[in-house]
Formats: sequence, C-alpha cells, structure tokens
Amino acid sequence: MEKRIFYIVDVFSEDKYAGNQLAVISNAKSLQDVEMQKIAREMNFSETTFILKNRKHRGGYDVRIFTPKEELPFAGHPTLGTAYIIQREIVKKPVKEILLNLKVGQIPVSLSYEGKKANILWMKQMRPGFGRVLNPSEVAEVLSLDLKDIDSRFPVQEVSTGLPSIIVPLKTREALKKTRQDKEKMFALIKKTEAKVILVFCPEPYKSENDLNVRVFADYYGVPEDPATGSANGCLAGYLVKYRYFGGGKINARVEQGYEIGRPSLLLLRAKEKNGEIHVLVGGKVILIAKGELV
Repeated sequence: MEKRIFYIVDVFSEDKYAGNQLAVISNAKSLQDVEMQKIAREMNFSETTFILKNRKHRGGYDVRIFTPKEELPFAGHPTLGTAYIIQREIVKKPVKEILLNLKVGQIPVSLSYEGKKANILWMKQMRPGFGRVLNPSEVAEVLSLDLKDIDSRFPVQEVSTGLPSIIVPLKTREALKKTRQDKEKMFALIKKTEAKVILVFCPEPYKSENDLNVRVFADYYGVPEDPATGSANGCLAGYLVKYRYFGGGKINARVEQGYEIGRPSLLLLRAKEKNGEIHVLVGGKVILIAKGELV
C-alpha cells in the first residue's frame, strides 16, 4: 500500500504562519467518507483536502474538501493550496495549469513561477450568480452593527461562484472591527438563505497598497471566523463588478483578511464583465509549512 502523506500549507500568505492553514492528504481513494470527516476534524483547520489518486482522471486530479463539520462542493483556499501541492509534490516540474475535479465541477488553477518555484496561483471561479437581496436592518442585528454602519449605496445580497456568501458592504474599518456575529440570530437568518457564510468588507485597509479589508464568518461550517476565504472573495469580486463599486466593469484588487484574528492574509481579485457575463479570478501565494505521514 502506498504511503498516505499529508502536507500543511499556509494559503494567501506572504510569510510563514499567516494566511489560511490547509491540510492536504494524498492517495486518499481508499478512505471512507466517515474517515475523511474524522481526519478533517482532527486537523481542525477551516478545510482539509483529499487528493484521491496521485494521477490524473479526466484531465485533472480528483479532490474532495471537508470542513471540521461537513464536505463542501467548492472552497477557494483549499483549491489553491491543493494545486500547489500537486505541482510541487506530484507533477514535480513547472506547468502552466493544474485542473482540480471538485464536486462543483472542474476548476482550473494557473501558476506563475520564480525560477522553478511556484509564486502566484490563480483559480478561475464559476461565473457569479446573484441571489436574494436581504434586509440591511436584519443583517445589522445579526452582526451587532448599527444600520448606519452599512453602506446603503450597495445591496446586502447573496452571491455564489460555487459556494454562496452573503455580501455586506460597510462604510468604515471601525465598523468592520466591531462586527460581532450574534450566533442565535445568525443561525435564524441562514435558515432562510441559501448562503451560510457572511462576508463584510470596507474600503479602509490597514496597508495603503491594498484596496479593501474583509472579514468572513462561517460558523455553520464550524469556522467562527476564517482568516482567508477564496470562495467568498470570488463572490465579492463578482459583486464589485456588478455594482461598479470602483466605478467600472473591471477590477484588479488587493484584499486584506484575517487581521482581526492574527492571521494576516492577502487575496488578489481580478474580474471583468464581458458580453453580459462576469469572469472571476482569485489569486495568492502558498507556503509549505510541514510534511508527514498518516499512520
């Protein structure tokens, strides 16, 4: 039997021990669903991924994604982190693209390099779908905010590029910093919505070279606050284009996340509207932290 190696990486991170942690398990085909869920709970990161076989199937690599509580059809930082491990540890040579076969469908990840080492990875997300517009007053109560903290020029809305998120525009970093989810009210809200994740954002980043500051709450999936969320930021990218947040139908944005929980992260968002459709790319760096063997 082949060894089942695991890797720990930091995704959307400029340095070690920042960004969003991810565990990646290789050669996982023989694991049962319940075993994968137990391993994800044991790792206790936002997500753990399982590469079913260390070889291609239908042009890509079959991958499953689990939170500590359940399996997901898609998630952003697991997609980038897993593609990084496939390139580094399985393919073992520079390639332009890695395809991941996820529950949501086949997701391409493109790679740029510094020498032979992968630098920035970009995932092409599914085209965003725009769902229900929510009552700002109700969402403000869920987030322990005043209604005046929400930027009324833009809607509070469900958006999905594979995993739906509720997008909430705030006016200031002060409002973003004081955001506290009321768990009881939050679970009451998401009983009525397809989205179970809430993303709040504001145009006042900590670092002047960045464009937005973001926080993401995903208690439903066992993640009270996520340090870097590629799926939700993909939804945000589509939202920014649709509502011309920066004044046009194209964005190239640097987004901070995780500062409030001591895991500073940087996500790169590119999106544009063409022929009535919005195309979304989410990118960032991945750093290998540890490697071991499941016994």
